[in-house]
Amino acid sequence: MPELPEVETTRSGIEPHVVGRQVTSVVVRDRRLRWPIDPGLPQYLTGQRILSVARRAKYLLLVTPGGRFMIHLGMSGSLRMTKSGVEPGTHDHVDIVFDRDRCLRYRDPRRFGSMFWLVGDDSHPLLDHLGPEPLSDTFSGDYLYQTSRGRRGPVKAFVMNADVVVGVGNIYANESLHKAGIHPGRAAGAISAERYNRLAGCIKETLQAAIEAGGTTLRDFVREDGAPGYFSQALLVYGRAGLPCQGCSRTLKEIRQTGRTTVYCTSCQR
Repeated sequence: MPELPEVETTRSGIEPHVVGRQVTSVVVRDRRLRWPIDPGLPQYLTGQRILSVARRAKYLLLVTPGGRFMIHLGMSGSLRMTKSGVEPGTHDHVDIVFDRDRCLRYRDPRRFGSMFWLVGDDSHPLLDHLGPEPLSDTFSGDYLYQTSRGRRGPVKAFVMNADVVVGVGNIYANESLHKAGIHPGRAAGAISAERYNRLAGCIKETLQAAIEAGGTTLRDFVREDGAPGYFSQALLVYGRAGLPCQGCSRTLKEIRQTGRTTVYCTSCQR
């Protein structure tokens, strides 16, 4: 699934091509995404001018005077800028057509993405209970420490909980915990304030580096222009089970936590 850096890369990639432009038509070829697309979407969005492109967690928000168009890329979704006359492919489900012969095309082979129209400043249940953005000033070691008190579950699940902090997906949780020297199975409530300060810094550092590298290409994801991200070349633990730790040379171990792959160093992480 595209993680926060991939979504942020897409946001910054499409922004200069759509901001200030007016939607002239909306073509929905297949409404069957994770939740069916509202049949009224073409009516709501056509005629609107894009004021900005925002991101909340892994949701993209195209802001217009009349409301916000909310997009989630799901497991395999991507957005590409094309000319409006380019023939769509099998999995090109939605076109947002703009003036000046430009088109924002949504492709999603697995159809696990979603699209919603939010009227005015209305929120949405998918946004209502999200935690802070990890790159914001609100997110800090002190916040993690205070929020974790009394929690017995593993710290990896804790930082991947979107109610606690958004956008720390499996790849980046693995990498951040390794950099911070924290064992992924340690109880969240048993970690000190000092170690949470280090972890918060590592999360910010890891996500920022991934954004600058264009995201992490694994399986389906490519950038909005079709090019891959290159952060996967800098991964320290994820996908490296059985290989030597780059810090101490001990063999990296892989386990499953809540159905997700976890790779860590038995020596460097405690």
